[in-house]
Amino acid sequence: MNVHKMFRSLRHPRATLTIPALLGLALLAGCDTQAESPQQAPPPPQVSVAEVLVQDVRYWDEFTGHVEAVESVDLRPRVGGYIERINYTEGQLVEAGDVLFVIDQRPYQAELSRAQAELKRAEANAELTRAQAARAETLAKSRAIAREELDQRRAASAQAAADVLASRAGVARASLDMAYTEVRAPIAGRTGRALVTTGNLVSEASPLTTIVSMDRAYVYFYADEQSYLRYDAMARSGERPSSREERTPVRIGLASDSGYPYAGQVDFVDNQLNAAAGTILMRAVLDNRDGHFAPGMFARVQLRGGSKDRAVLIDDKAVLTDQDRKFVYIVDAQGLAVRKDIQLGRKVDGLRVVESGLESGDRVVVRGTQRIFFPGMPVAAQSVAMRDSTPSMELSAAH
Repeated sequence: MNVHKMFRSLRHPRATLTIPALLGLALLAGCDTQAESPQQAPPPPQVSVAEVLVQDVRYWDEFTGHVEAVESVDLRPRVGGYIERINYTEGQLVEAGDVLFVIDQRPYQAELSRAQAELKRAEANAELTRAQAARAETLAKSRAIAREELDQRRAASAQAAADVLASRAGVARASLDMAYTEVRAPIAGRTGRALVTTGNLVSEASPLTTIVSMDRAYVYFYADEQSYLRYDAMARSGERPSSREERTPVRIGLASDSGYPYAGQVDFVDNQLNAAAGTILMRAVLDNRDGHFAPGMFARVQLRGGSKDRAVLIDDKAVLTDQDRKFVYIVDAQGLAVRKDIQLGRKVDGLRVVESGLESGDRVVVRGTQRIFFPGMPVAAQSVAMRDSTPSMELSAAH
């Protein structure tokens, strides 16, 4: 019986109903109302999708290292004595040959004068003995002199000539010692603090200061064994030149840099790996004519590690895990979320290289994946950019 007809029958003056009957009529009325207005389906969830990037990429592997000077000298005197004068300001830039310290020259000047006098005496004696030997040769032709005396005069002349050579060597040594009293910079660079002050007695073993070159700088860093093996395999296949044969580009960043603003090249790879650490020492050289790099600085290094043509790149946040499988959701032309199992490559600078499973034109769900409860579910897709498109990308690989 229709509920509305039942309510109309109540208008009859003889109709009487009990309270339970009235409650039953109310329940029937509610059921009838639900049957007449069917339930509305919820709207599809909102998700953000981005089209995969297909671009050429060059990988940059990241390592840590430190800066060292190309040339470094612990300056020491070559002769001993008292420091008479210091000719530089600590920390200043100097050129090769600049006089930095002067040792008391008086004892060495006196020794040089003595050696020069000795040389003159030897030269005079040599001149006399040569003349005596020459006269003896003349007398010997007329048999006016004994053969024994002739031999003695010849020997005296030869000995006097040797004394001249010895005296000349003494003068040269005294001149060197005199020159060494002026301690000069052997290289151009920046000086350190003076380790002695005026009036101190120094010997040949006494350190005076340090000098480090500034026009170029070395950055030493250690590459792990896996990276070394990968570089070796790429060099054998021709994908990338060997760093032992050609200078491989590197990018350098200091502790205060957000990126890698400085360029350099690898110029040395060690001949053996450290068995305990599983690493190999490498060295990059870079221009430092502006003096920006100082020895001992911490440095971040990016080393060119290979390339990939037309790589498929997605936002790493879009990748989901199902036990040992990696997958993403894409939105097809019908607006349905479709699951795609993928094989991942290297993680590079916030993006992930996809080795297989996706192709150009696929629209990947990058935000809102938690709202997708099953594959094939309809979604409301809003397009966003995966990353600003450029002709090629240079990406740093995380280790």
